[in-house]
Amino acid sequence: MDVSLFQACIIGLLYYMTVAAPPWLGGLGSVSLRQPIVAGTIVGIILGDPLEGLIIGATINTLFLGFISAGGTVASEPGIAGIIGTALTIMTGSSPELAVSLAIPFGLLGTLIWNVRMTVNSIFVHWLDELASKGDLKKMLFVEFVPAQIATLFLSAVPVAAIVYFGGDATSRILEMLTGTPLFMLKTIGGILPALGIAMTLRMISNRKGIYPAFLLGFFILSYAKIPILLLAIFATIFAWFYVSVKFNKEEEAE
Repeated sequence: MDVSLFQACIIGLLYYMTVAAPPWLGGLGSVSLRQPIVAGTIVGIILGDPLEGLIIGATINTLFLGFISAGGTVASEPGIAGIIGTALTIMTGSSPELAVSLAIPFGLLGTLIWNVRMTVNSIFVHWLDELASKGDLKKMLFVEFVPAQIATLFLSAVPVAAIVYFGGDATSRILEMLTGTPLFMLKTIGGILPALGIAMTLRMISNRKGIYPAFLLGFFILSYAKIPILLLAIFATIFAWFYVSVKFNKEEEAE
C-alpha cells in the first residue's frame, strides 16, 4: 500500500511523542506510547487497519516484555521497533511473524537515535543549569519548550517519517528478492524470537514461588483446552487477585 506524506509525518510525530513526552501536551506519551502494542495500534489507525496494527504490535511487543532502560541506556528501542515494524508490515502486506524480523534492525537504529538525542540534550541541560544559577525561570521554560523540543523533533520524527515514506517500496522489493527459503527462514526466526521475550520475563520473576507451575498450567490449558486467551487472562487475573489477598492476609495475621 502507498503511504502519503501526511501519514508518514503523523507516524514520525508518534515516535517523537514516545521519546519526548512533550511538555506542551502535559507529558503525554513516553512510557505508554512506547509499548509496541500501543504504538502499533495507533499506526494501524493511521494507515487504516487498526486490527492488523494491534496484532502486529502485540507480536513485536513480546520481544520487549523484559525491557528495562536502566540508567537511561537502551539496548534496543521498543518505540521505533513497534512503529516502523508495524508500518512496514502493513504497507508490504507481510505476516506478523515477519514483523518481528523487520523490527529488530530498526530497534538497533532506535538505539543510535536515542544515544545521539541524549548527547544533544546534554547541551540543553548545561544551558538550563546556567539559567537556573541566575534564577531566570522564563528563559528556562523557553529552552525546555522550544529549542530542546525542536531538536528532539528533528532527531526522532524526521528519520522515522522518511523511513516510512520512502521505505515501503524498498522493503517490498527486498522481500520479493528474499521470496522462498530466505523469507521462510525469516518468518521462522520471527516466530521463535517472541519466546525470548517471554523467557526474559520469566527469568526476572523466577524468584517467586509458584511462577513456573502457574505459567505451565496456563500454557497447557491454552494449548489443549482451546480456551480463548482473553477468557484465560480474565480467570488468571481473578486467581492472582485471590492468591495475593489470601497470602497478605496470612502474613498480617502472623504479625
